[in-house]
Amino acid sequence: MKTAILNGIILTPDQTLRDHILLLEDGRITAILNKDGYPLSSEFSIIDAQECFVIPGLIDIHVHGGNGADTMDGSPEALTTMAVFFAQHGVTAFLPTTVTASKADILQAIENVSHFSSIPNGAQPLGIHLEGPYLHRDYRGAQPPQHLRPADPAEYRLWLRNPQVRLITVAPEVEGVMDLIRAGRECGIEFAVGHSQASFEQVIQAVEIGLRQVTHTFNGMPPLHHRMPGVVGAALSDHRLFTQIIPDGIHVHPAVIKILVASKGIDRTIAITDAIRAAGLADGEYRLGDQTIQVVEGIARTKTGSLAGSTLTYDQALRNMIQFANLSLSEALPMFTRVPAQALGLEQQKGSLKPGADADLVFLDTSDRVRLTMVAGQIVYQNMH
Repeated sequence: MKTAILNGIILTPDQTLRDHILLLEDGRITAILNKDGYPLSSEFSIIDAQECFVIPGLIDIHVHGGNGADTMDGSPEALTTMAVFFAQHGVTAFLPTTVTASKADILQAIENVSHFSSIPNGAQPLGIHLEGPYLHRDYRGAQPPQHLRPADPAEYRLWLRNPQVRLITVAPEVEGVMDLIRAGRECGIEFAVGHSQASFEQVIQAVEIGLRQVTHTFNGMPPLHHRMPGVVGAALSDHRLFTQIIPDGIHVHPAVIKILVASKGIDRTIAITDAIRAAGLADGEYRLGDQTIQVVEGIARTKTGSLAGSTLTYDQALRNMIQFANLSLSEALPMFTRVPAQALGLEQQKGSLKPGADADLVFLDTSDRVRLTMVAGQIVYQNMH
């Protein structure tokens, strides 16, 4: 099936192309051509983008759930519910994310994701992001304390053998974690520092052996201190690290988000939602791992008052980032597309509109609202009226 997309403003995201057409075939982008002088034959199915922005599909690499479903439910129905909900908000690929839990529950979540390479009418799971269980108790946030533990080779060897495990959030100062990073990097797994009180030196030591991301920067770690820079100091000063950030205006003040983008640069900043099953639903009580979470005015907290993920959708995160960091759409887009793809080693297939890349794309109207989502050349969500 050959498809041609006409009349859109194409954001690749690094170029803005007007008066171009986007050609798709067999789930991939085949060409981006100037529309003048290219005759479209009858073999092409035409999609009129109606002056929308045509952007790469959004990639959320840290998201627990949405619309009542959670990664830890460990069921095909839950993952499908999440994928369909995310696609409605412009997400074409995501890493379902766990919380600290028992060995059996983590394995169940991994096993569940391994059954899906694609989901009808939904975003594509790219594998799984294990957030925990090798985290620091004092900075656990909403991670269930009863399941926090030292890194155990008998447990994590099972993860390393599973190609679904793409990203693991760890606290480098926890016993055994440095050995896990070394072993995991040999298997191509990415690592992020999070829920950690590691010293600056400990983080840099982890970076030297392959750690490359910071999980929800500023959250789950001590604040920046000018004599003890810690995790935040390492995040801001070492260009090898990608910094995840939750742009909901609750986890991090908008001014600090602006500081992060100015300090790290767009090419080292990854927007995430850290959304939980309450995303898209009303205030109330929800489960997160073994805990009950209270959502009041869209803000999720544990019974003790710790923030417990967000109710943010990824398209709203994009609109927020534009506002908070005083950016244009084209400036903000890489943090939602190309940069997360690069951080997972998927920049050839995902995150950009270019020949040979997956035909994952989104139409945004002039208010940056999602009008159409396409995964592998198939429309999975449409609201063009």
